[in-house]
Amino acid sequence: RAVGWRMRLSSNWGGWSMNKCKLGDLFYIKQGYAFKSEKYVSHSNYILCTLANFSESNNFKFSPEKATYYPDEFSHEFILCENDLIIPLTEQVVGLFGNTAFVPKTEGFQFVLNQRVGKIIPYEEKADKLFLHYLLSTQLVRNQIEATASGTKQRNTSPDKIYDVTVWVPDIDQQRIIGRYLYSLEQKCNVNNKICSELEVMAKALYDYWFVQFDFPDENGKPYRTSGGEMVWNELLKREIPKGWNVTNIGNFTTVVTGKEDANFSSPNGKYKFFTCSQETLLCDTPAFSGQAVLIAGNGDFNVKHYSGEFNAYQRTYVLIPENQVYYGAMYISSKNQIQAFKNGSNGSIVKFITKGDVENIPFILPNDDSIFHQINKLIEKIELCERENEELTKFRDWLLPMLMNGQARVE
Repeated sequence: RAVGWRMRLSSNWGGWSMNKCKLGDLFYIKQGYAFKSEKYVSHSNYILCTLANFSESNNFKFSPEKATYYPDEFSHEFILCENDLIIPLTEQVVGLFGNTAFVPKTEGFQFVLNQRVGKIIPYEEKADKLFLHYLLSTQLVRNQIEATASGTKQRNTSPDKIYDVTVWVPDIDQQRIIGRYLYSLEQKCNVNNKICSELEVMAKALYDYWFVQFDFPDENGKPYRTSGGEMVWNELLKREIPKGWNVTNIGNFTTVVTGKEDANFSSPNGKYKFFTCSQETLLCDTPAFSGQAVLIAGNGDFNVKHYSGEFNAYQRTYVLIPENQVYYGAMYISSKNQIQAFKNGSNGSIVKFITKGDVENIPFILPNDDSIFHQINKLIEKIELCERENEELTKFRDWLLPMLMNGQARVE
């Protein structure tokens, strides 16, 4: 309803006619170029599009701080344009085969097609690019690609192996309708993700303004520290803070619990989120925690998440449950600010880790006015609302996708 379409479910294969063919009848794949690592530069107008740009959610991901730049010393046939459809030819992480992604709009640089990444070019009037994006993600296609992949540590496929995959597809007009409908759901999720990113930037800026710069509005509406507000030395922070403010440790007003040791809690069809130290979020059947919580990964990248609801967590994931919910949003941001310090001072020679005590000792500043905490909480709550909408849209898409692809449902 939100995206302006109507859907009809069919009890048989009468939704529309399906034609059996090979993927090679629908498109061809342009393979990437083997860019030379010795030519990498610190900045240029070109960034390599690699396997790392494929997300587990069948979308494009990009971190500017991890970008690899290349000088203008290659054939421009490998430059990618907005909405080009790309596919991985190496399974860098399990389950990557069948994932595709649309190249996003960029400003100030262009992505270029690196080796082990292919660009899908549909045959005109035989295949719709949006439809292919979802067709390739179906279990039928994934299973066939994985069955012919080779390699031990990282499995590889090739254009010829992908071309040999058997599929059933409707005519081009129905492909376009299906593709546009599913893409409208994906676009809504992408908009929500952008909103979440901007809200988090706002929350962090608000926190920094108050708790790092101490330039919150004084009684005259002017920035406190810049306008000469009285500051006093704090031994715990080793810096000055506004007079009348206090500093404590997160452990003094928060219960810190270590996640479960048994990874078997995860279930592919589970109802509840199961957080791990990696970026991946699994599912489980039985929750161990409920309410508002901040989660800190005890190793790896020391990811920090916020979550409200019922969930579970794996070992080395520290669950912070605030005794006073008003501190929830600020706890999340203050914990996230400690990531770099954890990375620099973490223990371990091979696998870096932090302890429960490290988490409990995170410093937390308490102003003499709680109103700022409510403002930060409102921003975090809006983020969680968008994230929950994305979860529902994703569940709906995953339920609908196979029915659209086998003719059991049609879109008007």
